[in-house]
Amino acid sequence: MSAKYSTASDAIASWREDVLTGTKPPRWPLGDGFDDVELGPGLVLLLGGAPGAGKTALAMQWTLDALRIDLELRALVANVESSPRVLLDRQLARLSGIPLADIRDRRLDEQHGDRLAVAFDILDTVSDRLAFLEAPFNLENVAAAADATDSKLILLDYAQRFAADSDNKRHEVNRLMDYLRKFADAGCGMLVLAAVGRTKNRQGQSSYDPAGLNLASFRESSELEFGCDSAYMLAPDKDGGRTLACLKNRHGEPADVSLRFDGSLQRFESANIWRPEDFDVSHLWQGGDDAAE
Repeated sequence: MSAKYSTASDAIASWREDVLTGTKPPRWPLGDGFDDVELGPGLVLLLGGAPGAGKTALAMQWTLDALRIDLELRALVANVESSPRVLLDRQLARLSGIPLADIRDRRLDEQHGDRLAVAFDILDTVSDRLAFLEAPFNLENVAAAADATDSKLILLDYAQRFAADSDNKRHEVNRLMDYLRKFADAGCGMLVLAAVGRTKNRQGQSSYDPAGLNLASFRESSELEFGCDSAYMLAPDKDGGRTLACLKNRHGEPADVSLRFDGSLQRFESANIWRPEDFDVSHLWQGGDDAAE
């Protein structure tokens, strides 16, 4: 076998030229409040969390908002557990502000008309650039569908289900990350959801304790946390919101994001974004004319 290598002088020459061009690596904006979350061509972002934390809701929100903002972007959603109709119901709730329960049960009337129209218009603007993977749910089909649709953003939901059945599940998940890196090296951005394992609490009981979730919590993890560019864990916080904890950032300083989550609308937003309803001004008019003065 012949040796394959490059000299430092060759590497430095091409690297210096790249640095001096001042061209910023492409990144896809994921919406307000998520400026520190990097997803773009060549990157693998790993998102974990306990069941019910909202991983799929957040990943779909990022995907739809990236498509809304970047009009050239195309995306492929490979979701093993939820049909396109279910995923679209959730996005319709988020975009319209109509509770998901009403949308699922089709309890809609003329009072919802304007909000539905706005939401449908938004979905129409991304519909020809968004594709959903159909069975078989394997990496060969993901690659073929991504090529056929020219998708650069691929949402894989979730990693452990795309690992082939085997007596050695850990080995298969490790092999999966090798494939995901190949997708990234080919210019795709990979948003990969992953299941996490239970941890022991102080009483020795097995649970999804948010305080105990870390890089080692990714189920059959091994290569998952090592092969990704960034890893996040979505966990409930003590105030009833969500914390998007950055466990790894290969290209910068890890930064957590505090979030609000409205389960009825399947909507996430940064807890640092001010909303009018957050500011209670009732004390300004309590007490009559003296208070007004």
